[in-house]
Amino acid sequence: MSSLLSLPPLSLYIHVPWCVKKCPYCDFNSHKADKVLPEKDYVAALLDDLDIDLTWLKDNGVAERPVQSIFIGGGTPSLLSVESYQNLFAGLKQRLEFISDIEITMEANPGTFEAEKFKGYRALGINRLSIGIQSFADHQLEHLGRIHNGKEAVAAVEMAKAAGFDNFNLDFMHGLPDQTLEQALNDLRQGIALGPTHLSWYQLTIEPNTEFFKRPPVLPQDETLWSIQEAGQALLAEHGFAQYEISAYAQPGKAAKHNLNYWQFGDYLGIGAGAHGKLTIPNDDIDKSKIYRTAKTRLPKDYLNLAKRFLATQDNIEAEDRDLEFLMNGLRLFAGVDKKLFSERTGLPYESIELAVDKAVKDGLLQEGDKLKTTDKGQLFLNELLERFL
Repeated sequence: MSSLLSLPPLSLYIHVPWCVKKCPYCDFNSHKADKVLPEKDYVAALLDDLDIDLTWLKDNGVAERPVQSIFIGGGTPSLLSVESYQNLFAGLKQRLEFISDIEITMEANPGTFEAEKFKGYRALGINRLSIGIQSFADHQLEHLGRIHNGKEAVAAVEMAKAAGFDNFNLDFMHGLPDQTLEQALNDLRQGIALGPTHLSWYQLTIEPNTEFFKRPPVLPQDETLWSIQEAGQALLAEHGFAQYEISAYAQPGKAAKHNLNYWQFGDYLGIGAGAHGKLTIPNDDIDKSKIYRTAKTRLPKDYLNLAKRFLATQDNIEAEDRDLEFLMNGLRLFAGVDKKLFSERTGLPYESIELAVDKAVKDGLLQEGDKLKTTDKGQLFLNELLERFL
């Protein structure tokens, strides 16, 4: 009989939903901030939200376990004061055990950088930043609706380093309106020169429910986009940035622990307006085990309304869907995912996918070995590959 007895590693995601302004390409759960944010009430709500999740896990027989990573995303988390994060982290440490080398990442936008504030964040134990630069070209930043310019982006990175952050990601887009190959590579060159340990580099896409969807900008032709992709990947590799996921590049040993846990089908608590989580309730009977995906109330005003529940949805991933859920995440990793994790994280026997895997290997989409790993062809046709496991 298949079983799901073990628990995967646990992470924590915290969502801060406010931005100075909404960017025209953004489809994340972010909202224009008022002049005064309800910081005290929001921190209290975050801790109440966490208390409910932890009580629910305990009531379902899940023992306490340490948190290996925390990711504070948004929105613009760097809008909140150091005092608010002091109160938040004091509450987190009362409720959770942190592993000794926990990775704590905060997303930050250059337009909100203040030297003393970032020294305070670092002193609290936040040890990794993800800085949303997108481009150094002022005209592109204007197209994208960003509130900073190229000089301010450079100054923000230098400020972060001066505050003691030696592990940081820089976020860039390519395929921007009328962008040339040389312009895209120039963004990367300037970013690399600033000494990041990690780069997120992804193509601008037009998403529904955004301003760009209503009024699409003119984007480069496919031939130019392909040239940018190939040349950018070569440039990053030349400077020691290994591509470990579709849009993630890292120096040796600096892949994001939080993201790796997500892609390897680990567990993560999600607190905050619109936050998502994934939580495992193990059992020696696969039919009694549960893997839940949770989503919290999206709108800040509703999240802060004491008369409403934090939890918006809670959906069980049925046993017959777990193979696809696992592979949708794991096969994004260029190094692949350990075969043994398939059974450990889904409760399903590896034999349940073995025939489909063997066929994909014969068709040149997967590689054989101790890992489930795509070939170059498999990455290009990842959606087609995943359809084989429906």
